[in-house]
Amino acid sequence: MPKLKTKKGAAKRFKVTGSGKVKRSKGGRGHLKASKNAKRKRGLRVPQLVSHVEERTIKTLLPYA
Repeated sequence: MPKLKTKKGAAKRFKVTGSGKVKRSKGGRGHLKASKNAKRKRGLRVPQLVSHVEERTIKTLLPYA
């Protein structure tokens, strides 16, 4: 059985926690920061868990995570 390749785009965007859940960062942080208030930008820093519906799809993209 050959080794499975990791999808590198997914590996840069997602991390798997110790309990097996998938962690992601929020979007909307790249530009146009002057129009967003400080509370909104602070909330975008906090990572979030992926919904359990999409978790299986992402784990297939990250076979060794």
